[in-house]
Amino acid sequence: MRYRQLEVFEAIYSHGSISAAARALGVSQPTLSKTLRHLEESLSLSLFLLSRGRLIPTDEAHALMKEAGDIFDRLRGLRQTAINLSRSGGGHIRLGVAPSLALDLIPQALAAFRRDAPEITFEIYTLHHEELADALIERRLDIALAYAPPPHSRLTATVVAPGELGVFFPIGALPVTGERLPLTFLHGRDVIGVTAAGPVGRVLTAAIEQTGISFRESVSVQTFFVAARLAQLEGGLTVIDEFTARAAGSSGFRWMRTSPQLVFNVSAVTLADRPMSRATKRFLRVLEATLKAVRADEP
Repeated sequence: MRYRQLEVFEAIYSHGSISAAARALGVSQPTLSKTLRHLEESLSLSLFLLSRGRLIPTDEAHALMKEAGDIFDRLRGLRQTAINLSRSGGGHIRLGVAPSLALDLIPQALAAFRRDAPEITFEIYTLHHEELADALIERRLDIALAYAPPPHSRLTATVVAPGELGVFFPIGALPVTGERLPLTFLHGRDVIGVTAAGPVGRVLTAAIEQTGISFRESVSVQTFFVAARLAQLEGGLTVIDEFTARAAGSSGFRWMRTSPQLVFNVSAVTLADRPMSRATKRFLRVLEATLKAVRADEP
């Protein structure tokens, strides 16, 4: 089977008629009919039956389409990659960020960067851990900022800065005596848990196993921000990252780093065969400086 025959087959299968498929492909109906006839002859199969003016796929056509589906998905991805390549350039940055970074840190860094470089334009996308690799490989992004990105032969990750998890709780709810809160203070308590925190969540899981503590997850949510907001509304406590804590902070609540430390890395991820543009490197320097300034302002 040739690709053109598959393309014609898919168009007819999707549109249900020769005329509609011909319009979609931008060819004449006789040309399309001839290609379909040659395909059926080469396969010794009947792929469509005419019923009330529409072409109805046969069982064989359904089976063929099921097998061909992945091919068309990959071809669509290839076309999109080609489009994205034509749009990329040093003066425009398509940035993917983890949701908690997008709450406050990235907007602050962007504002600082654009004060000195207003000619650089941005597209900002929030993405989850499992979406990272495809977005970069398909060149929908130039760079991504993520926590513990998945290892991939086509990706390169550079640590930008460390981050920490900590306990977010109502002031007075825990017996605070030092700069760090012992993780054992959570033992036996109700805690709002985050079930989809990915590699960052695994940092907490490993520490819990190491210290041997246990607590009851009164509610399990999908994101750190939802956990923080629910804690504020219920007067409960949760374990969230420092970036979410800064964005969600409110009077009457406190976020504290723990003992043992719950550390993870914020990494800049790019395609291994595609060096960062000068504008992107410059933005990362501004991001690092912004994070240092934010941390320096903390009590």
